[in-house]
Amino acid sequence: MEKMNIDVLQGKRAFVSGATGAIGSAIAHALAAEGCDLFLTSTNEVELKKLQGALEQYNVRVDYQSGSLTDKACVYDIVSSAKKDFGQVDVLINSAGVFPNGGLFDMNDDLFDDTLGINFRSAFLFSREFAKDMVGNQWGRIVNIGSSSCYSGFANTSMYCASKHALLGFTRAIHDELKQHNVRAYCVSPSSTQSKMGMTTIGQDYSTFLDPDDVAKYVVFVISFESNIMSEEVFLKRMIVR
Repeated sequence: MEKMNIDVLQGKRAFVSGATGAIGSAIAHALAAEGCDLFLTSTNEVELKKLQGALEQYNVRVDYQSGSLTDKACVYDIVSSAKKDFGQVDVLINSAGVFPNGGLFDMNDDLFDDTLGINFRSAFLFSREFAKDMVGNQWGRIVNIGSSSCYSGFANTSMYCASKHALLGFTRAIHDELKQHNVRAYCVSPSSTQSKMGMTTIGQDYSTFLDPDDVAKYVVFVISFESNIMSEEVFLKRMIVR
């Protein structure tokens, strides 16, 4: 990925959840290209190892730990490992997500817990734990990867839409709370994106879906500003929808 020459990110320590997904891995590459060291997490250790190898070209440090974000204890263990390895996290990317398809009556209690655990609770916990050092250092970036579902409701995706609405409200609130400490929180909400998750979308033309690399470029761009300008919410729509 082409470097954007954004010096503010050089040497920063970044944490990416959902790192082996299409958007997460693209953001990992984009941050590494800007000189960020990376701590990555996802459920798939084999894919994490592959991603670590792919990021070697950028000459940055890359550590990882696999684990299920449905397990709260596992989330805390990942936090502890990241802090042990890096000391602190400067840039947090909450990219982990699942996309359950099904009507209201198909959503059982376990699916409710798992969806909220991955899509929202993990972002809440990672944000709360890593923001402590950001506040102490008077610098930080928190990016929550939302969705067009942050702003709309779609039939047969009620659980997903609910989790993304929660993520948007959470981002708005913590940005207002943490901005006095120069910690900026962003909700970046792409419409349908070319990914395994995107492939499960019913009734749309996959070829019109967004390129994950383009989403990653937007993320790096919006977090790079040190001045008084702020893109608190970024809604990335498609030019052509079929």
